[in-house]
Amino acid sequence: MRFLLPLAAFIVLVGFLAVGLGLKPREIPSPLVGKPAPIFQSPRLHEPDQILSSKDNLGKVWLLNVWASWCVSCREEHPLLVELSKSGIVPIYGLNYKDKPELALQWLGQYGDPYTVSVVDPEGRIGIDYGVYGVPETYVIDKNGVIRHKQIGPVTIESLEKKILPLIKELQG
Repeated sequence: MRFLLPLAAFIVLVGFLAVGLGLKPREIPSPLVGKPAPIFQSPRLHEPDQILSSKDNLGKVWLLNVWASWCVSCREEHPLLVELSKSGIVPIYGLNYKDKPELALQWLGQYGDPYTVSVVDPEGRIGIDYGVYGVPETYVIDKNGVIRHKQIGPVTIESLEKKILPLIKELQG
């Protein structure tokens, strides 16, 4: 009888663990979706003496892609972003997250530069405002500056075709 209480507690704990392991963190909705994107001003990666403000993009649908040269998963999604940028469907802005500018520039030179503009976030402060869990992350932002979708992890062909592109077309329409 005295073993029943610890056994019951253990079974409940195992149940919570099983439920937790079944969750998919990439599918957890961001609390920022449907809310105005945090406003930022940051130096441009290629032209550090020039500042880009997120307010500069009001009136257009755009993507904000959080990336870094040290990010292995960023390399996975990068060819898709390069192809998307060539299509001209939507401007892609980069947020170079906790990276060294010289390494970021070298990385873009090696793998291609899909970004209309990339800005630097050396301490990750802009990333904190956007609720970045890790890189890469991509945000679809509408003409009014509202976050409409957050892609946690690399953009894939599936996420692009099933969610991101249809949403962009709807928002541009």
